[in-house]
Amino acid sequence: MNSILVTGGCGFIGTNFVRFLFEKDGENFIVVNVDKLTYAANPENLVDIQERYSKRYFFERADICDFESISRIIDKYDVDTIVHFAAESHVDRSILGPSDFVKTNIVGTFTLLEAVRERFEKGKIIRFHHISTDEVYGSLGKEGYFYESSPYQPRSPYSASKAASDHLVRSYHNTYGLNVTISICSNNYGPYQFPEKLIPLMIVNMLENKELPVYGDGKHIRDWLFVYDHCTAIWEILKKGKVGETYNIGGENEWENIRLVEFLCELVAKKINKEAGSLKKLIKFVKDRPGHDRRYAINCEKIKNELGWRQSVDFETGLDFTVDWYIRNIEWLNKVRSGEYLKWIEINYGYR
Repeated sequence: MNSILVTGGCGFIGTNFVRFLFEKDGENFIVVNVDKLTYAANPENLVDIQERYSKRYFFERADICDFESISRIIDKYDVDTIVHFAAESHVDRSILGPSDFVKTNIVGTFTLLEAVRERFEKGKIIRFHHISTDEVYGSLGKEGYFYESSPYQPRSPYSASKAASDHLVRSYHNTYGLNVTISICSNNYGPYQFPEKLIPLMIVNMLENKELPVYGDGKHIRDWLFVYDHCTAIWEILKKGKVGETYNIGGENEWENIRLVEFLCELVAKKINKEAGSLKKLIKFVKDRPGHDRRYAINCEKIKNELGWRQSVDFETGLDFTVDWYIRNIEWLNKVRSGEYLKWIEINYGYR
């Protein structure tokens, strides 16, 4: 790995992965961050990386659906590894407007694969690692887990678009021989997450004494994975993963949504000197989301047994760190919620 292209590197997980890459002592690869800079992407997340590693970190504003732009970037930086995070990822938004999800998640992935295939046919091998979601598997009952062999049963436009992109990636390996791997992760949490997702939304609303909306009866279950552990898993796959294989990455950490929100109330209350009960009174059960999957739970024995990966951050520690990060970064929160950071993008990168 001499030149790593990260798509969606200004988003939540992409930002954390780029930062993770520059923590690797003794590594001299360059990192090219390609991001379209939609509403949830913020290049300010990586300003310090740009300043400290100006000879190894490069940002390119581009749409992954634009074949010519992607081809130019791959050739310009002689890219040999692609880690593909870029995606529309919010289920609620996919229900309201699925077209962007089809375009970015399916057509964008196809465009990247075509660029890789074109170079493969000319003798240049590019490693392509694709990031997916456990939502492609559908919904579990009270028992059982998702395995890499579990059938796909997506139930929202978002998960259907990710399922389609997964199938495309596998097909390009089986049909054209491309060097691909796929990872399927559970719900991530941690710093830099756009505050439309459950954990940052609840933290922000608690700090502002606003209602805490919980879908349905609140008993939907998710498996939570600290974003840093997700990054370490991807790194192990890049180093040791078998071409053509899929690896589940889970936190092995299931929580009912309502229990998680109540726990967050207790954690935040201690940090802002309030009674936990006063925050719990803000909880409001709202109409359930259409097609809301009841339970996700990942079995990740394959990546543990074959690649030696393990989670390193327990949930209480990771959640405590995450709450502290959002409390310390109120200015960041205000900027991303107000869209003020878009002015920064316009000044520094301009709009297309």
